[in-house]
Amino acid sequence: MGKPVNPPSGGEIESINLKDALEERYLAYALSTIMHRALPDARDGLKPVHRRILHAMRLLRLDPRSAPKKCARVVGDVMGQYHPHGDQSIYDALVRMAQDFAQRYPLVEGQGNFGNIDGDNAAAMRYTEARLTEVARLLLDGIDENSVDFRETYDQTNEEPIVLPAAFPNLLANGSQGIAVGMATSIPSHNAAELCDAALYLIGHPKATSDQLMTFVPGPDLPTGGIIVDSQSSIAETYRTGRGSFRVRARWHKEDAGRGVWNIIITEIPYSVPKSRLIEKIAELLQEKKLPLLADVRDESAEDIRIVLEPRSKTVDPIILMESLFKLTELESRIPMNVNVLAGGKVPKVLGLVECLREWLDHRREVLIRRSGFRLAAIDRRLEILGGLLIVYLDLDRVIKIIREEDEPRQELMRVFKLTEIQANAILDTRLRSLRKLEEMELKREQKNLQDEKSSIENLLGSEKAQWKAVTAEIREVRKTFGPETALGKRRTTFAEAPDTSDIDFAEAMVEREPITVIVSEKGWIRAMKGHQADLSAVQFKGDDSLKTAFFAETTSKIIVVANNGRFFTLEASKLPGGRGFGDPIRLMVDLEEGADFISAFPYKAGSKLLVVGSDGRGFVAPTDDITANTRKGKQILNLDAPTQMVVCTEAEGDHVAIIGENRKMLIFPAKQVPEMTRGKGVRLQRYKDGGVSDAKVFKLKEGLTWKDTSGRTWTVAKEDLRDWMGDRTEAGRLPPKGFPKSNKFGE
Repeated sequence: MGKPVNPPSGGEIESINLKDALEERYLAYALSTIMHRALPDARDGLKPVHRRILHAMRLLRLDPRSAPKKCARVVGDVMGQYHPHGDQSIYDALVRMAQDFAQRYPLVEGQGNFGNIDGDNAAAMRYTEARLTEVARLLLDGIDENSVDFRETYDQTNEEPIVLPAAFPNLLANGSQGIAVGMATSIPSHNAAELCDAALYLIGHPKATSDQLMTFVPGPDLPTGGIIVDSQSSIAETYRTGRGSFRVRARWHKEDAGRGVWNIIITEIPYSVPKSRLIEKIAELLQEKKLPLLADVRDESAEDIRIVLEPRSKTVDPIILMESLFKLTELESRIPMNVNVLAGGKVPKVLGLVECLREWLDHRREVLIRRSGFRLAAIDRRLEILGGLLIVYLDLDRVIKIIREEDEPRQELMRVFKLTEIQANAILDTRLRSLRKLEEMELKREQKNLQDEKSSIENLLGSEKAQWKAVTAEIREVRKTFGPETALGKRRTTFAEAPDTSDIDFAEAMVEREPITVIVSEKGWIRAMKGHQADLSAVQFKGDDSLKTAFFAETTSKIIVVANNGRFFTLEASKLPGGRGFGDPIRLMVDLEEGADFISAFPYKAGSKLLVVGSDGRGFVAPTDDITANTRKGKQILNLDAPTQMVVCTEAEGDHVAIIGENRKMLIFPAKQVPEMTRGKGVRLQRYKDGGVSDAKVFKLKEGLTWKDTSGRTWTVAKEDLRDWMGDRTEAGRLPPKGFPKSNKFGE
């Protein structure tokens, strides 16, 4: 290794704290990104790249009525003169401005392949051509008339506009997306005619609120249509604050195919969702059997979107089918709204609906004043020239003589006719062929017209009321051009209430209903075998594990698992491991505390009741509808004080309870003496000197009490023979009838 190189000695080295250097540089980068790349200007709704593209296209004379030029030419001009970034990023921005499914009001009219709603890319820029649209022409209208400020381009050889005159409410009409440093913007597109109506109302009522403007602008109007299913109040809140989101759904209808068969046809999909990806996702869910109501999906789109969904059978409810698709796929998506823009072109700010329109209106008034001032200066110049022409007209021959004979004709003209330099120059610049036009009447008529125009402009500049009147007239023109009766101006997105689906069990609708047999082992492993298997003799278990319980269920069932700490857990039968292996431990599926164990498992049955009993002899009846839990933590139903454990959880179908303690004493009492509760410690069911509960069951007295002995035989004791054990809750009971198993369990 060589010796370390010493820094050069000299007075040029400046010590800077690393933290300060980083902060300064990062701030500069952040500001540059926010100001010059990611956030749109509130006045014209454009980011610098879009503004530069439009400006360059105007200079290339690509007006709506001229012939288009190659996009490569446009991109080259933009990159070379205004935008020192990659050509691909400029072309991507240009392409997006031409896509009618990405922009509500495209600013560029493209010829060639500009991509499609499936998410396919545009052709290379050397193959495509472009020109400006009428909307872009409105944005640029008056840019030559000193209506906006210009600044030097990056290499100081040219000038570019800081903002466009924007005779079109582009910020909200076309929307914008961008991610800056530490902030982002996301503005959905809106209907231009509605924005114009709201702006006109705002001119007449400067103190109007967002809620009042919502009578004109009910919500976004997306390029791809769709249906917004948000409540009026949440949309109002979003417009008031400038932050929120909109739930957009695909537009669909039911189409009859004859003989009771029908399909669902989707004609509009949510904004910014590529159609091909959407169909792929639905097909994937179909293969994974997550959409049991759907048989097939087909894309029959041509120019318009047409996605065909075929139901599994004609009895399927189309609303449930669509609601399940809205839940699982991007047929419903959230369109965020975060109107983070450069207010006045300088300050990043989140604006509500009123502030957005106010920014645009103030800008339009400013443009009007500047254009009027520009026109006034032009009129003054022309009037000065006309004044000179009228003077010399009276003695045209003398003028010609001076020009022919004098060495310095300009000075001589100025001396003889008392002209200004501008007037003398104008006379000298007049072509001979124009001399015949210098008729006094013509000149006087032009002078009179210009003086009238001058006085009307001066009146305009002197009266704010007149200025707003002029702005109103301009906005009315725009509204007429993009009114609801025009093809481009017609509203595409509509509003609707989402159907009430609170009574639909989606867990069931999403799973294909098939019979299964659930097997739980002694060590707490669970699996689901296909079909209802009565004979389980061939079922294998891991090591010294064995069968604890097995029961029939369906893939749509909920399985309740009970732990001895009084907690109840709910598992989805469709998510249980298959019957080929040994299954999975239930502990992996739920959060069970250390030291606790599972005591039983059974399928959830709506509307039934369970008797739950702790080892201390306390218990109650719990309705099953209150024990299901949606989380891994489960639900605490029976409250226990250590070291008490839950020992019994059995169906409470019957009119009497039989309970037996570890002391081998049995008591039978009416079931109505046990209270029904959703959770708690319960009441004492049987009294013991020592020990606790061994088992309990609920039965119908008239059918007698049954149990299974160790050899699997069923014993029944008739109602008349149970008289000795009958009593009330909390009594001690007596030894069980002859033949009761030594295990102290009813064995069922």
